[in-house]
Amino acid sequence: MARKVTKAELIDALHERSTIGRKDIHALIDGLFEEIKKAILDEKAVELRGFGTFEVRIRKGRKRARNPKTGEPVSVSDHGVAVFRPGRELKQEAWKIGAAGASAPDATASSED
Repeated sequence: MARKVTKAELIDALHERSTIGRKDIHALIDGLFEEIKKAILDEKAVELRGFGTFEVRIRKGRKRARNPKTGEPVSVSDHGVAVFRPGRELKQEAWKIGAAGASAPDATASSED
């Protein structure tokens, strides 16, 4: 399983690359996420060129579904699901992961130099 990167680690990485303070970067990232959330909940797609698109898709409900914990039959109505579609560049680069070796991302990076 892939290692997770936290928001705090992203803030630290951005702080190292810039002259902006950690608190300002934290406020900026929080503001960005809040605007993305607000747009998605207003049923708008958020397109970040070169990265991807965030949007809500409506998933059809089902009359016969099961609660996975209890096994009890339940009815599920139509509902929205937040989704992310990667952009072309991100999709192409992600496709390469694991193609050259099972778990050697450093090996592919050094072989391209």
